[in-house]
Amino acid sequence: MFELRPFERRNNHVAAYDPWDQMERAFFGDGSWGRGLSEFKTDIQDKGDSYLLEADLPGFKKEDIHVDVDGDTMTIRAERHSEHEDQDKKGNYVRCERSYGSYQRAFDISGVEVADISAQYNDGVLKLNMPKKSAVVNAKQIEIQ
Repeated sequence: MFELRPFERRNNHVAAYDPWDQMERAFFGDGSWGRGLSEFKTDIQDKGDSYLLEADLPGFKKEDIHVDVDGDTMTIRAERHSEHEDQDKKGNYVRCERSYGSYQRAFDISGVEVADISAQYNDGVLKLNMPKKSAVVNAKQIEIQ
């Protein structure tokens, strides 16, 4: 299976698959794999009485991740600082590819009990347990006259 390598077309000729080129294009280039690092990936699972949101935020410190709620919108924001700029003014880097900046995503949480949301950050994954709002059922029998 490792002998099979995908090919892609560029400018009407077939080019051999280059994983380094693909990674560079995904993070810095034409966005062929999506938006690269401009937004982080999340999974949301329906656990019955709650939702579990897992966001991949590798390399971030816990204090650089912020979860804010404004009305029915929850925003997850993470910021990575560029420490190499302060430490190495002489330009000793041969190549510097790690991205620095601010990343954020917003989610509609209109069906979530905001006061009961809990968060954990371990091994580069932010996990939010978000209990669903309880459905208020106003059962009533209508009398026919």
